[in-house]
Amino acid sequence: NGGRWRDHTPEPPPDSASPAPPRKLNTFFGVMVPTVLSMFSIVLFLRTGFVVGHAGLVQGLLMVIVAYTIISLTILSICAISTNGAIQGGGAYYMISRSLGPEFGGSIGLMFFLAKVCACGEYVLGLVEAILDVFGSDPESSVSEGVHVLPQGYWYTVLYSSVILLLCLLVCLVGSHIYSRTAFAILLVVTVSLLSVVISTVAVKPLDFVITHQGPGNQTLRYNASYTGFNATTLRNNLAGYSLDYSTNSVMSFATVFAVMFTSCTGIMAGANMSGELQTPSISIPKGTIVAVFYTFTVYVLLFILVSATCERTLLIQDYGFFQRINIWPPFVTIGICCASLSAAMCAMIGASRILHALAVDHLFGLPLAPAAVTSKSGNPWVSVLYTWGLAQCVVFAGQLNSVASLVTVFYLLAYAAVDLACLALEWASAPNFRPTFQLFSWHTCLLGILSCLVMMFVINPVYSSGSIVLLLLLLLFLHYRSPTSSWGYISQALIFHQVRKYLLMLDVRKDHVKFWRPQVLLMVANPRSSCQLILFVNQLKKGGLYVLGHVQLGDLDSLPSDPVQQQYNFWLSLVDKLGVKAFVDLTLSPSVRQGTQHLLRITGLGGMKPNTLILGFYDSCTPEDFFLQDTAFCDSSLKKASEDEYNFGVDLPSLQAHFPPVRHVESPRWLTPEEYVGIISDAIKMNKNVCLGRYFFQLQGEDKVSAVDGSERTIDVWPLNLLQPGSRDYEDVCSLFLLQMACVLNMSSKWRHAKMRIFLNVETESSDQGWVVNEETFRELLKKLRIRASIKIVPWDSVVEHHDATRPAEGDAAGAAPALSEDFLSAVNCMLTENSSQAAVRFLYLPRPPALHSQAQQYLAQLEAVTSGLGPTLLIHGVTPVTCTDL
Repeated sequence: NGGRWRDHTPEPPPDSASPAPPRKLNTFFGVMVPTVLSMFSIVLFLRTGFVVGHAGLVQGLLMVIVAYTIISLTILSICAISTNGAIQGGGAYYMISRSLGPEFGGSIGLMFFLAKVCACGEYVLGLVEAILDVFGSDPESSVSEGVHVLPQGYWYTVLYSSVILLLCLLVCLVGSHIYSRTAFAILLVVTVSLLSVVISTVAVKPLDFVITHQGPGNQTLRYNASYTGFNATTLRNNLAGYSLDYSTNSVMSFATVFAVMFTSCTGIMAGANMSGELQTPSISIPKGTIVAVFYTFTVYVLLFILVSATCERTLLIQDYGFFQRINIWPPFVTIGICCASLSAAMCAMIGASRILHALAVDHLFGLPLAPAAVTSKSGNPWVSVLYTWGLAQCVVFAGQLNSVASLVTVFYLLAYAAVDLACLALEWASAPNFRPTFQLFSWHTCLLGILSCLVMMFVINPVYSSGSIVLLLLLLLFLHYRSPTSSWGYISQALIFHQVRKYLLMLDVRKDHVKFWRPQVLLMVANPRSSCQLILFVNQLKKGGLYVLGHVQLGDLDSLPSDPVQQQYNFWLSLVDKLGVKAFVDLTLSPSVRQGTQHLLRITGLGGMKPNTLILGFYDSCTPEDFFLQDTAFCDSSLKKASEDEYNFGVDLPSLQAHFPPVRHVESPRWLTPEEYVGIISDAIKMNKNVCLGRYFFQLQGEDKVSAVDGSERTIDVWPLNLLQPGSRDYEDVCSLFLLQMACVLNMSSKWRHAKMRIFLNVETESSDQGWVVNEETFRELLKKLRIRASIKIVPWDSVVEHHDATRPAEGDAAGAAPALSEDFLSAVNCMLTENSSQAAVRFLYLPRPPALHSQAQQYLAQLEAVTSGLGPTLLIHGVTPVTCTDL
């Protein structure tokens, strides 16, 4: 099963380091030993009495069960992920990053690394504390007595800690293979120490002790405590109750005691972090981790029961190191504490260095971590080990790590929650390639694991938990905006696909209502070099609706070896990225543009998300401008550096420039005949699609993503009357209302929000019928009902109408023929528009229905060209669907 992801896992970059490290460790040495030692650490010998004394046996066992339930849920997720593919070095980081993507993996990986570094410092300081308990000289006495020879004080503590860290560094620099053998020897010593504790409960006779503590006001507090041996009264007295803790002078509670106890459960990934050195990580990690956890659970339960049955509660509460007092040979416990702390520190250091090395190899944080990718000939990441040692040395300068212990636990819990989240995401995404050989998990266990970890974080320390989550979010944002290169696959894409399919099925076209109508646009683009401004403008016009860029490639698949369209998608998607528009791309191959547009109108979109509006560029003889030469997004200088940092899916700027052909010259042959262009408009109207024609949009500035235009200097002009049919005075027909709606939608978008909107009403003031006054009032009422804020301008056009001769017969006088309009009339309409709307940023005009006769296509286009000549950015609109609603 390990080979399934191999094809999708990038090889380490050639310059990152030498060859892959040899994998030598088996399940026992590579997983079981480090996991057991990490879970025992210093808590086993120095905090067992604290937990049982304060919480009592019943609640103490409950804490162990709760803690091990939480980590068991996470272990199920670790086992599932680790048996679903080939695992490389980096352990938890590798699992999370390859499952959830670089952002989540990098941020959690860095936090897990910091937790390991702090834990390393914590274990070293704990070891120094234990050594000074036995060998430290009395600060008040000037003479050293017996074995109490080591001077004490802050700087001495730092010195001893630094020496121990140096020892750990030397072992880790030699390599993990030597460390694993060292760890095995340490485990034997710790096991002997544990056996001595168990034997002592039977072999040692009852003892009485006097324990002294320094109280408030320099007074000495004395406590009489006893070791009773197995005794039913002792057991009964140790069942429950919380009291004052002598080290912090605060009354303990379930949460505070549990926080201390849970620090012993944060070592479950010690084996997983060695994944790069394991011979078969997908087998070793599940097996070794489960056995280690079961073993440590048994030891803790056994110790809790033995201690509660043999030691008085006063002894447990007032002396953390009571195991030394009751042991058959006290040095056994001292040696056990030293060995457990030393191994835990080395395990934390080597685990942290492996995580840092994996982060460096993946180039997630750039130059600061680049040296950490270097390895020795044997594959040991010695620079990462030095980084880790240096940071751990900084932690040691704190001198006291009681508060940092909580932070370490919180970081660990956050990493565990992320592993559960990774497994949950893979399970919910229902990806066919997620089929782990370990089957004892479900999405329920993952979800329960996440919730348990998060709840426990806030139980342990709400401030640190909140801070760690904020830090995680900041790292996530940093990595998201840095856009690191990744070919690992993104779980987000799988989850989005899964959810979008569900919601698309729920989006029922039969439940559409006019109140919730929005433009869903198919914009046909011949060459984006000349259409970029129109593409940007339509992006503002879509109002959260579907936006598709359509393109027809002329050709016949029968005569081609493969589909040429498939290779073009990446270029078009890169264009969308560069322009910063929220659009899909749909390309088709067809013998003619008209047929291809029909195909796209029919099949673009899915379910309830299909285009309802077709937008075309205008058909005229203007020489188009090349937008690629003007926009900074397409200039080499501005993108040279960016393209080095971005993952461009194989499309760099020069190849994008080369892919789209140069703009059409005047002599160039047209892709479309006038008849075909008008035919496309007719087809769309027959298919009940609204049609818009955009002209002069190359003159529109300020639509690109870097511009800060808010529209305050802009004006939107709307001419809702059919200017080519003066007899029509219906301002409330479907097409006129559609015009108003589209202008209103534009006015709501970010770059047009503060633009002024003007609506022009054409009236014949000299006619005997003065109904236009009533019409104006009716229109104002309509705008009020539609909540459209606009100023109304009355434009007398008697001088224009007098040039209109509706009685002239059209060619052949056939049914469906377009009215023949005189050049004087068209020129007069154009003059009227120029006079009133020359300063507008964009104009919305009524697009008359195209003629049914193909022979009149040129005449129809000539009329539109004459009316809009020299106007500036203009949108001619023919609406066929009702889009406005006055009801609530």
